[in-house]
Amino acid sequence: MTLQRQVLIWFAFLALLIYALVMLSSVLLPFAAGLTLGYLLDPLAERLERLGLGRLGATLLLLALFVLLLVLIVLMLVPILAHQFASLIENLPGFAVKLQQLVTEQGTRLVNGYGGETLRKLGLSGGLSPSDFQNSIGSVVGQGSNYLVGVLKSLWSGGTALLSLLSLMIVTPVVAFYILLDWKSMIAAIDGWVPLAHREDVRQIARDIDAAFAGFARGQSIVCIFLGLWYGIGLTLVGLNFGFLIGITGGFLSFIPYVGSLAVLLFAVAVALVQSWPDWTLVALTVGVVTTGQFLEGNILSPNLVGASVGLHPVWVMFALLAFGALFGFTGLIIAVPLAAAAGVLARFALRKYLVSPLYTGEPDETIAGRIPKALRREA
Repeated sequence: MTLQRQVLIWFAFLALLIYALVMLSSVLLPFAAGLTLGYLLDPLAERLERLGLGRLGATLLLLALFVLLLVLIVLMLVPILAHQFASLIENLPGFAVKLQQLVTEQGTRLVNGYGGETLRKLGLSGGLSPSDFQNSIGSVVGQGSNYLVGVLKSLWSGGTALLSLLSLMIVTPVVAFYILLDWKSMIAAIDGWVPLAHREDVRQIARDIDAAFAGFARGQSIVCIFLGLWYGIGLTLVGLNFGFLIGITGGFLSFIPYVGSLAVLLFAVAVALVQSWPDWTLVALTVGVVTTGQFLEGNILSPNLVGASVGLHPVWVMFALLAFGALFGFTGLIIAVPLAAAAGVLARFALRKYLVSPLYTGEPDETIAGRIPKALRREA
C-alpha cells in the first residue's frame, strides 16, 4: 500500500470519528467523564497491584474512595454554594442597577473633570451628559450580556447528558470501573491492531501523548483545587458577599488558562465596589487575594506541577477549549486538552519526518540516511 493511500485512509478514519463525536455529542458526557476518571486513577491502581492487591480489588477500592470523597465534598460544599447562588440570583437585578449607576456617575465625573478640555477641542463643548454616558454603558452591558448568554448556550447546548444527573451519576462510575479493570487488556488489544511496520512509531507517539496529557490533567487538577480553595476562603475571610461561590467557580474555570483568575478578578471587584463604595478597603483586599493566588499559581504551582508537559502554547490550549466547548458543549471541555495534546504530538512527529524527507532536503532517501545521526534517525 502506498504512503498516499495510507494517509487517505487515516484521514478518512479521522473524519468519520469526528462526525460520530458530533452526532453523539449529546450523550457523550458520562462516557467521557468515566473514561477520564478511569485514566486518571489507573496509576493508583497499578501501585496497589504492586503492593499485592488484585486488579479487581484495586478498582473497587479506588472507586469506593472516590465516591466517598465526592459525597463528602457534596455534603460540605453544595449547601453553601446553593445558598450563595440563590442569594446571588435574588440580588442580581439590584446589584446590576447599582453597579450601572456607580459606573455612570463616576465615569461621567472623570470624563468631564479630566477630559473636558479634550472634548472641547474636539468640538464637544457640552461635555458628556450622564444620560449619554448611561446609554453608552447600557449598550456595552447589553452587548456583553448577549455575548455571555451566547457562550453559555454554546457550552451547554451539547451537554444534555449533564442535565440528566441520574445518567451522569450511574453511567460514569460504571464506565470508570470497566476502564480501570480492563485497561491493560484494552491497551494490549489496540497495540495488536497496529500495523507491524509502524508499531514502534505508534507506540512512541502514544507514550508522548500519554505523558503530555497525564502531566497536564493531574497537575492542573491540583492547581484548580488549590485556586478554588484559595479564592473561596480568602474572599470569604475579607468579607466579600458571595465570596465562596465566586472563588470556587473561579478555581473550576482555572483549567482554561487565564480565564478563571480573570473572571474572579472582574466579578469579585464588581461585587466589592457595589458592597463597600466609597470605601476602597474591600476592593484592595479582594485584589490582593486574587493577585496573590495568581502569583502562587504562576510562579510555584504550575511550573512544578504542570510545567511544559502538554507541549502546547497557552493560547492554543485556550482555543482548543473554546472550540471544542462550542462544538460539543461541556463534553468538549473534557476532551479538548487530550485531543489538542494528541494533535500537537502528531504535528511534531510529522515535522520530524518532514525535516529528514526528500521533500525537504531535495535528496534521495539513501543520501539522507547516510548523513543523519543515529539518534535523529531513531527520533524521526
